[in-house]
This record gives sequence, C-alpha cells and structure tokens, in this order.
Amino acid sequence: MASRTQDSFLIGLIGAGIGPSLSPALHEREADRQGLRYLYRLIDIDVLGVTADEVGDLLRAARDLGYDGLNITHPCKQLVIEHLDAIAPGAEALGAVNTVVFEDGRAVGHNTDVTGFAASFARGLPDASLDQVVQLGAGGAGAAVAHALLTLGAGRLTVVDALPERAAALAASLNRHFGDGRATPAAPDALRDLIAGADGIVHATPTGMAAHPGLPFPAELLHPDLWIAEVVYRPLETKLLRTARARGCATLDGGGMAVFQAVDAFRLFTGREPDSTRMLADIAELAGAAGARA
Repeated sequence: MASRTQDSFLIGLIGAGIGPSLSPALHEREADRQGLRYLYRLIDIDVLGVTADEVGDLLRAARDLGYDGLNITHPCKQLVIEHLDAIAPGAEALGAVNTVVFEDGRAVGHNTDVTGFAASFARGLPDASLDQVVQLGAGGAGAAVAHALLTLGAGRLTVVDALPERAAALAASLNRHFGDGRATPAAPDALRDLIAGADGIVHATPTGMAAHPGLPFPAELLHPDLWIAEVVYRPLETKLLRTARARGCATLDGGGMAVFQAVDAFRLFTGREPDSTRMLADIAELAGAAGARA
C-alpha cells in the first residue's frame, strides 16, 4: 500500500473503449477533498491501437513512468494476471484483477469488484433474504458479483446466461471455491420457474444500458416478494429498476458497486480512507450528467 505520508499520486485505467468512464472524476473529486494531488489517466487500448494481449507492456510502461497504481477493466482483467508479481487471495480465487498497486517495485493485483458489490449490497439491501438467488449474466461482472453473493452467505445461486457453457463454467468454479451445490447453471428458458421461487435477482448483463435498452426478461415475472440488484449504473435508473419498483420490489441500483469498488481501490492506492457517502453523491451527479448528455 502507498505510504500515508505521500500526497501526490499518478493512477491509470487500462481497458478498451473507456472514454466515457466516470472513474477519473470519482477518484479525483475525493482526492481533491482530501488535499491530495491526484491525476487519473485513461489508457485506452482502442485509442492506442494495441491489443489486450499487450497489457503486460502497458503495465511495465506505467511502472517505469512512476504510476502508483492502475485500475484494469475489460478486456484485460484476466490477461493482466500473468504479468503481476503477486495477487491477493480474493482476486486469485476469482481469476480476475481490476486493481494493481505498485509497491517497492512490485505489481500486486487485487479485485475490488467483489468487495465493492458486497459493500453496496450490505448497505442497500441489508435485510434481503439470500436463500434462493437468481443471477442473470456470467461474464466478468457476473463472476465478481457471484463471488460476492456467496461470500455474503447466499444459500443457492442459480446462474443464467445466454451462453450455457459460460454459466456452467462459472457455476463449476464457484462450487470448487465455496462448496458443492452452492451454484447451479440454468438456461434463460428456465427463468419463469426460477424467478417464481426466488428471493432475489441480480442483473449482470448489459441490458438496460443506453446502447442496450429494454428489460432482460418479461416484466410479468416480477413479484413484490423479490428484491432486484442491478450492476448497470449508466443510467442509474434502468428500465428494470423502474419496473421492479412499480411492482413493489425492493431495489438496488448499480451506482453503489461502482462507488464501493472505487472506495476500495482509492484506499489501496493512497492508504487513506475515502468518504463513501460523498462518493455516492458524486456518482449520482456524474451519472445523471452523463445521462443528460447521451
């Protein structure tokens, strides 16, 4: 972890198509309030004209240029692992890294997506039953959310994905880590029966984003006994959340996960404690402004 006496930080985000990212503003606003000099740069592989396989070269260049740390996003979260000197247990179990801290010449990988969702869920849906949970989406965000749910104590997690092999692979990985029978894969055509018997639904697909409008499943499947947790945060209020609230469901938007993963990354980068309440207000303002421009 960075020295607490340090007051100047250079941080970057490596990923593809990251121009609209709210991470720079989220980190820099909190740093400003703490009196830190904090520059958060975007390292977009699309803009640079390089492939995700070259993430190791970008990592080494950032270290040589004096960066204190990096966030890593799609499509580099898995590819970066082989270029690290060490990896935290949680990131190793997940097989994905979204935060790299440079300390004493070493690159150490962490995953704050898992802890970020767990913190957001515990804050936003503290009394939610976790006996039977259905999760839509088994991609990168889905894997992190699934680990968080089982860490929080979900009894049985059913993973639904349009790609059956992806759902099966994630469920198998979860069972290896958390114990047999904790996770089960399912196809989308089973959703009606699954949702009817579920305590809650976690949505971890792109549906609901500006470029992918709509609902991930028919609105008629929602019932008031369900809670709904969303991973999408642009917009903060997706059609799924609006529809679910109208049908009496408890809901959690994706802004909390975005904030709390940034909270954990900021702490790793600086050794200082960020103010999550202020950052939750930031994400609401930033996401709202971004939506108005879209």
